[in-house]
Amino acid sequence: MMQTTLRPIVEAGAVYSRQEAAEALGISLSTLKRLVKNGHLRVSKPNGMRRVFITGESILAMLDNTVVEREA
Repeated sequence: MMQTTLRPIVEAGAVYSRQEAAEALGISLSTLKRLVKNGHLRVSKPNGMRRVFITGESILAMLDNTVVEREA
């Protein structure tokens, strides 16, 4: 029997930590950090803080801008 894991729903008006965003997307934290580093996912980082904030809008925008290429 296959077990399904429910991921949190990404809400446009919500703010997520890196870990929460990774869990919502079903990816590892290192993959999420790579998406941020490569400019695919926009984050906010207030001056003097280590904490990074990711808006639901940013996550949804990244997903909307993702192109899925299919082999013929």
